[in-house]
Amino acid sequence: MRRREFLGSVGGAGAMAALALPGRLGAQTIAPLLAPLPAIVPIRATPDRIFRTTVCLRPFRAAGPRFDVEEVGRKHVIRHYGHGGSGWSLSWGSADIAVAKAMALGAKDIAVIGAGAIGLTTAITAQRAGAKVTIYAKERFPDVRSARATGTWSPDSRVALESAVAPDFPALWEQMTRASYARHMSFLGTPGDPVEWTERYMLADEMPDPNSARSSNAPRTLGFVEYGDRVRDLTPRAQMLPPGSHPFAAPFVRRNSSIAFNVADFARQLEMDFMLGGGRFVPMEFNETGDFGKLKEKVIIACTGYGSRALFRDESILPVRGQIAWLIPQEGAHYGIYYNHVSVLARRDGIVVQDTGSDDTFGYNDPNETIDRAAADRSIAVVASMFAQPAATIPATVPK
Repeated sequence: MRRREFLGSVGGAGAMAALALPGRLGAQTIAPLLAPLPAIVPIRATPDRIFRTTVCLRPFRAAGPRFDVEEVGRKHVIRHYGHGGSGWSLSWGSADIAVAKAMALGAKDIAVIGAGAIGLTTAITAQRAGAKVTIYAKERFPDVRSARATGTWSPDSRVALESAVAPDFPALWEQMTRASYARHMSFLGTPGDPVEWTERYMLADEMPDPNSARSSNAPRTLGFVEYGDRVRDLTPRAQMLPPGSHPFAAPFVRRNSSIAFNVADFARQLEMDFMLGGGRFVPMEFNETGDFGKLKEKVIIACTGYGSRALFRDESILPVRGQIAWLIPQEGAHYGIYYNHVSVLARRDGIVVQDTGSDDTFGYNDPNETIDRAAADRSIAVVASMFAQPAATIPATVPK
């Protein structure tokens, strides 16, 4: 399943095959799987509450992330990029693979190029493997593209195409996903809530098909991989909410839980962990691979994201454009919604609103990073239409 279809990601998609319906629907009565919720705070969706709009180019690669090892001059370089919309979600598991390749070369000192989500987690993973690590990067948070991510658990969001992956890629993806999930769980309960579980709501105007494993009927023109069923056990299944138990305007509402990344705090935590582990940051810009010769380290892990297209002349990296309108955070609003091709994730560092498009070609191979304010306003209007009583707070309890 793709993040662009619903912010709840893997758990919401895989759940459709075993949908739990509280109360009666036709002749079927099934007990709810999730406990009653506290009150849902409606989001104040008005254009005047937009405090910024950002555009991110996700580094998509049809065959999935790269882990190639090659010699550049006298350096061993591990290419570690091409995670599409799944960088934060796959970061730790992907880092395990890249770092293992570096350590197999006998590396004691490792250079990591790039200070985004992949760069930071790779550097920390290398430290834990016993290496001395320096991060070289032109930019750090909040100026890296990872700072403009949606911030949801989405391990198979535009990470590869079904037609282009190797036969062993699904198993490799599952390995990365499970390893990342386990590491993310270690951040639960830490100060600042860098990682937390939040509720997700999928709104629909027509009754969803309980036999479908997808959360959206959007056309699949390109055929991105959807591996949610492989890790269905990691996130709760969805349940249907009865009318009157929620503040949403749509007649059909499903609910489940998924992971949110409070990126602003998470990035600070990762940078701190890296420096406490003896790491250091060195400002440096790389315009071509020949610049690697400036580094003292013999082993380099290039976590260069979309920048890899220019740096390595790697045309297998394509941009997937995504624009986010950021609404001012609201006390008590910490959940996600998907409706009418617009996704919302109310994070502690801002309420993320994103147009996901009506099919999977939306934003594909679009390098335009210019902000479209009119599109942002349209997305906010869709959010406002999601709530039947925007001025009220309605308890989302499930009747017995």
